[in-house]
Amino acid sequence: MLYYCIFTRMNLEDITTVKSLLSSPQNIVIVPHKNPDGDAIGSCLALLHFLQQKGHFATIVSPNDYPKFLKWMPGSKDILNYEKEKNNSQTLIREASLIFTLDFNDLSRTGTLENCLLEAKGDFIMIDHHQQPSDYAKVTYSDVSMSSTCEMVYNFFEFLGDSEEITKPIATALYAGIMTDTGSFKYRSTSSRTHRVVADLIDKGADNMEIHRKVFDTNSPSRLHLLGVALKNMVILEEFKTAYITLNQNELDDNDFKKGDTEGFVNYGLTLEGIVFAVIFIENREEGIIKMSFRSVGDFSVNEFARAHFKGGGHTNAAGGRSEQSMEATVKKFKSVLNQYKTQLSL
Repeated sequence: MLYYCIFTRMNLEDITTVKSLLSSPQNIVIVPHKNPDGDAIGSCLALLHFLQQKGHFATIVSPNDYPKFLKWMPGSKDILNYEKEKNNSQTLIREASLIFTLDFNDLSRTGTLENCLLEAKGDFIMIDHHQQPSDYAKVTYSDVSMSSTCEMVYNFFEFLGDSEEITKPIATALYAGIMTDTGSFKYRSTSSRTHRVVADLIDKGADNMEIHRKVFDTNSPSRLHLLGVALKNMVILEEFKTAYITLNQNELDDNDFKKGDTEGFVNYGLTLEGIVFAVIFIENREEGIIKMSFRSVGDFSVNEFARAHFKGGGHTNAAGGRSEQSMEATVKKFKSVLNQYKTQLSL
């Protein structure tokens, strides 16, 4: 029987369907996207704790490693890294009766893990807030208006009538994810509902000051040196109200780059008066790509920009992309296509 449905609000039929899928102990795998961020890791860990409390055998399989500043969260030490633990991960996915995919909506976002997921026999449940979801899941909870997947996972527990089962570890993971994906509650997607959810998470044990400190106030000297290089490399294109940063592989290596070290660098461009579009280009020589992060303020859609030109996507004001060309060629292409958006960027 096919349970496929897309819901921004779960009605009684939706809730009954999910409860049926979870009515007896299951082997469950939870998967975030490649290069998982705070929202991906936070939502996965929160769901992991919840499912384990319900008597399910649940495991998180991440496509690859994730930043050190997220590895303090309860349960993080049990996350499997597919790149390093491929055989065990493949066995768990092959034997899973349910697979939750969180914070992405197309299996291609899992990198080399995609083929393994395509061969899986279990039912998929997707929870995600990005635009244009694919239809691979039997149950899809998709709501692009949400601040974060973590806020959606909170709603998911509420829909199931289990909000009172949110423990301190669950509250901590959800708070961390909401905090990071909303830019510490400053992005437009942060609603009054988001603040009410966060307030409840604090009441349930999330230590907001400590979570903020562990995520944002644990810099290494090498990361600050890399930030200095990034800011020195910043280029301002006044006619397009745009600022961009480049970081090549040599600059990363010279500053002992670790995964997550460039988190937030792109946002510095938007702190400049008059800038509405900010981009960072980061070379990954091992993968042979230039990774891009796009940010905007106002109505300029970086999601549409990334999808149209750089094989990416995301949200209206925050998206990612990639290029297989050199850094020089990628930046040249970027500056060339900007001409198509001069009117939009000038509004």
